[in-house]
Amino acid sequence: MSTGKVENFEVVVDGGTLTGLRVRGTTGDGANRPLVLAVHGGTYTSRYFDIEGHSLLQRAADQGFDVIAVDRPGYGGSTQLPDAPDLIQKNAEYLVPRIPALLEDFGTSAPVFMIGHSIGGAVVISMAALQPAWTLVGIAVSGVGLKTPPESAEAYAQFPQVYFVDLPAPMKDQVMFGPAETRGAGMPEASHVANTHCPLNELLDITGGWQDRVRDIAARVRVPVHARMGEHEALWITTPDLVDDFGRAFSSAGTVSSDIVRDAGHCIDFHRCGGAFQDDQLAFALKSASADVA
Repeated sequence: MSTGKVENFEVVVDGGTLTGLRVRGTTGDGANRPLVLAVHGGTYTSRYFDIEGHSLLQRAADQGFDVIAVDRPGYGGSTQLPDAPDLIQKNAEYLVPRIPALLEDFGTSAPVFMIGHSIGGAVVISMAALQPAWTLVGIAVSGVGLKTPPESAEAYAQFPQVYFVDLPAPMKDQVMFGPAETRGAGMPEASHVANTHCPLNELLDITGGWQDRVRDIAARVRVPVHARMGEHEALWITTPDLVDDFGRAFSSAGTVSSDIVRDAGHCIDFHRCGGAFQDDQLAFALKSASADVA
């Protein structure tokens, strides 16, 4: 594939399929950078990371990173998993052994830095806690934490008991974005091309079981961690104490940076501060890969 051009991929591995987007860095020195593996949240496909004007893939490629944004199981063309109450953990257990096949198909053996948003952030933390055999140098997560408002679980419990649910765009926009003055150009409408269904048990898990096991999982992560919450986060309780406590949960990680991003809602990438936020994640990736995180 050519450098700087985002392309679709489909990889068949172990009887299942993984799809998504990928791009090669444009500066020619990708060997000095980890590959960025981006993992989307619930109700979005991998396209979340390639919205025009807010594309992590293009921003990272322009800085010399190779990037793979994978569709999680049940999203895009990726194989659906059997239903389970701990679907976040099942995502992690499914993806970890299949990452080498994605790297091989991309023609690289580079170390990996994972970026995860929302439920994808929980999946990334769970993947890191499994301590994969492939080289993982660090993770960056956003829109995931320790405690959700109780009304979220109550609302999801009222949904019909089906595998997939569809959240109407106006409902999503209310909780994914901060005030109008904080949003990126054309938002929230520009983000709608990434909208899709979501396994109901992912929503029930993130507002239930995930919160029971997150501290144990975080304690097993042994790579540097960058964690961010938007100031106007609607899906998590983001008091300073809880944000700090989330960082402390990564007790084996060594280097941890946990903070709040001002003037942003849940989907930090799509706000006016999104570019600076992504730059911060990529700078952390470089430092993690060089084992020189300040």
